[in-house]
Amino acid sequence: MVERSTSTAEAQVRERLESWTRAVRARDLEGVLAHHAADIVMFDVPPPEQWSGLARYRESWELFFRHFPSSGGSFDIEQMQIVADGDLACAFGLLRCGPSHDTFPVRLTVILRRQEGGWTFVHEHHSVPAPDVDTQ
Repeated sequence: MVERSTSTAEAQVRERLESWTRAVRARDLEGVLAHHAADIVMFDVPPPEQWSGLARYRESWELFFRHFPSSGGSFDIEQMQIVADGDLACAFGLLRCGPSHDTFPVRLTVILRRQEGGWTFVHEHHSVPAPDVDTQ
């Protein structure tokens, strides 16, 4: 077995995430789908709550692009923590999404599996904060 540096794995996962967000901003559907497992499961903000399989994942992004501005929009990672160990990695953080004049925070958690020399998305979870509530 070849030893892999955790920092190298984390850097590879970070690049995979950055490539994915660039594809979203460019409205490059094939780039968005690249490196996703055929059996990916995604929990998303709009219904349905769960999208299973690559065909359904594609549908979710087609829906997103119908509502995402063709220019001037944001889909940018603001903070991200990555933990990689062996052939699994988890990344979680915040990204900024929406038209440039009205962006909103999105919480993002992804799980990736190393296979065939690269990192493949196997799970995504997108959520937005609940409206302000009085906690007192």
